Amino acid sequence: MTAIRVLLADDHAVLRAGLRMLLGVHGDIEVVGEAADGVEAARLALELRPDVVVLDLSMPGPRSGTAIREVLRACPTTRILILTMHDDAAYLRASLSAGATGYLVKKAADSELISAIRAVHSGRTFVDLTQAASATPRPLGNVALQPPQPKKLSRREREVLRLLAQGHANQQIADTIGVSVKTVETYRRRVSEKLGLKGRAQLYRFAAEAGILDVDAAAPSAGRR
Repeated sequence: MTAIRVLLADDHAVLRAGLRMLLGVHGDIEVVGEAADGVEAARLALELRPDVVVLDLSMPGPRSGTAIREVLRACPTTRILILTMHDDAAYLRASLSAGATGYLVKKAADSELISAIRAVHSGRTFVDLTQAASATPRPLGNVALQPPQPKKLSRREREVLRLLAQGHANQQIADTIGVSVKTVETYRRRVSEKLGLKGRAQLYRFAAEAGILDVDAAAPSAGRR
C-alpha cells in the first residue's frame, strides 16, 4: 500500500516535531517535508508533490487564504488540511472558500488528525470545529462531514463586503458605488445572511482570509457602523 505523503506547514518547530512523531507510527502516512511559512510551503509543494499539506493559518508571510491558493497553484493535486488554533466559523468558511478540504482545531489533533488526513486524501471534506456554534458538528471517528457552504455573493455584494471590511461607513460606501444608504444596508444584510456572520469584525476576518480584502487594510473597530 502506498503511503499518504504529507507536508507539515507550521512556524513552530516543536509542534512540527510532535506531529511528525504522531504521524510516524502509522504505516500508511509518511511525512515528506516541513515548512515554516506559506512561501516555503508553496515551494516544497512544487518540489515534493505531497498528497496532503497540513497547514497552519497563523504562519508568517502571506495571509492564510493566499498561502492556500499558492500551495494549490504549485501542486493542484494536493489536498490541504488546515490545522489551527482558531475555532471560529468565519475562518472555516474562508479556508474552504480558498480551497482547503479539511479544517481541524489543534486541541483535537491528537484524536482526529489521522482520520482527517485519511479523509481529505480520499477526496472527502473533513471538519472538526468544536467551539463555533454555527459550524458543522464535530465528526465522529473518521466520518467526514460536508460543511454547509455559504451562498454565492454577487459582484456588488462582494464589493460592499470589501468596503465594509476596510472600515468604510454606510454613507461612504453609498457614495463610492453610487447607491443610496438604504441600498447599502440591504446589501450588508444580504451578505451577513449568506455568510452567516454578524458584525464588522467577523466580516473583516472572512474578507481577509478569503482574499477579498486588500492585504494592507487595517482591521476596523468592532463598534464602528
